[in-house]
Amino acid sequence: MLERLERQQRLTGNQWKIIATAGVGDMLDFFDFFLIGYVLAFILKEWHLTYGQSAVILVSAGLGAVPGALFWGWMGDVIGRRRVFILTALNVALATGVMYFTPGESGWVPGWLFLAFFRFFVGFGNAGLIAVDIPLVQEFVPTYKRGWVAGLTTVLLPGGNVLGAISGAFLAPHIGWRGLFLVGLTPALLVLMIRYWIPESPRFLMRVGRFDEARKALAWALNCEPSEIELPRAETAAAIERTSWRELFRYPRSMLAACSVALSQTGGVGILMWITALFVMVLKITPAEASYLMIWVGVLGICGRLLASWMSDFFGRRISGFLIGACSAVAMALAGYLHDVFIGTVSVFFVLIMIQRFFGDGSYAIIGPYIAEVWPNRLRASGMGFSYGIGNLGKIIGPLGLALVVGANDYVSPKATLGAIVPALFFLAFWYAQAAISFLVFGIETKGRSIEEIDRSLKAGEAKPALVAATSAGD
Repeated sequence: MLERLERQQRLTGNQWKIIATAGVGDMLDFFDFFLIGYVLAFILKEWHLTYGQSAVILVSAGLGAVPGALFWGWMGDVIGRRRVFILTALNVALATGVMYFTPGESGWVPGWLFLAFFRFFVGFGNAGLIAVDIPLVQEFVPTYKRGWVAGLTTVLLPGGNVLGAISGAFLAPHIGWRGLFLVGLTPALLVLMIRYWIPESPRFLMRVGRFDEARKALAWALNCEPSEIELPRAETAAAIERTSWRELFRYPRSMLAACSVALSQTGGVGILMWITALFVMVLKITPAEASYLMIWVGVLGICGRLLASWMSDFFGRRISGFLIGACSAVAMALAGYLHDVFIGTVSVFFVLIMIQRFFGDGSYAIIGPYIAEVWPNRLRASGMGFSYGIGNLGKIIGPLGLALVVGANDYVSPKATLGAIVPALFFLAFWYAQAAISFLVFGIETKGRSIEEIDRSLKAGEAKPALVAATSAGD
């Protein structure tokens, strides 16, 4: 059934609809995720929040992301990618919208506790959406475009933070901080896009034996009549695969590769937590000027994601992942070591941080799609969810590690100091370096291999102990 898809030379308008829906979904999802930072700016002094209360509010979404990725990823393999896409969009939107009813400082429930509770579920749904939308997009495009197209779905993700900043600056003065949470219901509109535009993944439908529906989904994507697509033979159609997330542990090489590269998020979370303060200290500028520079950090991140999306299909996942991870690590380490060096009036630190964010932010356009590719077909969403959930531990490891490295007692947002720059940035560089090495040592090359080819090779025993498999043929 999939031969016609693999022979496709040009993407159709319907395939671009899937890509656009996933990209917009990621952006709106992360708009809700980042919104709390702008709300806190309004309530921090008004409610006299302690450091501990603020920390619980901020960390709660990260804590929810780990089980959310695991649960929704598994559900994507059980009930389908499309249904979970819809459910996670509603999960995020409703958990955000209900915070409009947050009690005051002395309400029936302390307001900070109400926010933390529902922020947990924002993170729960946010991670789940990422766990299914990339596999969904990948399963609708030909093999030779899979890396590039899946990478494109991540390009708009930084736009979620930009939307949050715009809402905080221009909407909050008129609608209040509670009104911002109503704006956070926007992802619910995504459900209409999904229901109207997007059918279920043909590969999921084939796996569960719904071949006629799979043929219709493929025909929709390819803009052709269903009768033009040949149904599989009866003996093939009879083989319906079941799935259990526990099967993930039968593939240790996939587990090592996916989880280790996903943990590079630790470096990204850490540097984004410090970067504005570091600009103020090193460049001797005001916080407003540093915030302006952050716009260019976001722009470079988007450019980096575009480059990385192209690299993954041109050079292959392993080489691209290694190169972009190594460049991220080197730029981060050099930025720490040379933080006080200027060439004329140009700060070497500023230049290196910009380079680091270009590669560091761009790396997820390779890592995100890759951690869905290294699993058998029946476990793709489960595997994506598991490894993405492990990667989300970086939101805890990053702040905690920085605090330990610099000797701070603030474990959620340790304060940046000039004396801490070198050890702190070396610590963050490590997470990019280990991801780069993991691509080479544990990585399974997926460029040019269809999802079915990868599935067959894993079933045939390619997922043997990682260090042995790393030297096997075909890598």
